[in-house]
Amino acid sequence: MNINGKGQILAALTDVFNRWQKLLSNMSEEQFTAPLVPSQWSVKDVIAHLWSWQQVSVARMQAALQGKDPEYPGWWERFGPDPEEDVDRTNAWLYEASRDKAWRQVHADWKEQFERYVGLARLVPEEDLLELGKFPWMGNYALVASAMGSLGHHEEHLEILAKYLQEHNQMKLNE
Repeated sequence: MNINGKGQILAALTDVFNRWQKLLSNMSEEQFTAPLVPSQWSVKDVIAHLWSWQQVSVARMQAALQGKDPEYPGWWERFGPDPEEDVDRTNAWLYEASRDKAWRQVHADWKEQFERYVGLARLVPEEDLLELGKFPWMGNYALVASAMGSLGHHEEHLEILAKYLQEHNQMKLNE
């Protein structure tokens, strides 16, 4: 996806959030916690995973607004300077850290944080969002790269889940 401005990224984030909400609203309570075989992860675990990683995006957006370095979640430091370098190990740890949480709490946390993230993004001036290297902690990237990462991550898991549900006759993609 090619994003040319703040309005487009905000619209895309809102759209993916709404698509997630629609998909989740068409699911039963049992589907939220049932393993997505052959994976041990459930829909709840996927949402907890997205919530965990979006904490990083929220920290970056908040730092941009406050003019300071991001305050990353505690788990970020556990995996060295860049937890994305060993993403499988990081994801396994995040799964274990949240697997016993109740679905309703996981969903509420994710929903609240996603809405907060979009709200923060609305407050960041467009030039700050799009300027390459504006924030030292983003390296040579623009802050919009973080937003695009969050968007892409949500789209990736949404597509995988929708396909899984369709292939297992648990839901139609167009519901």
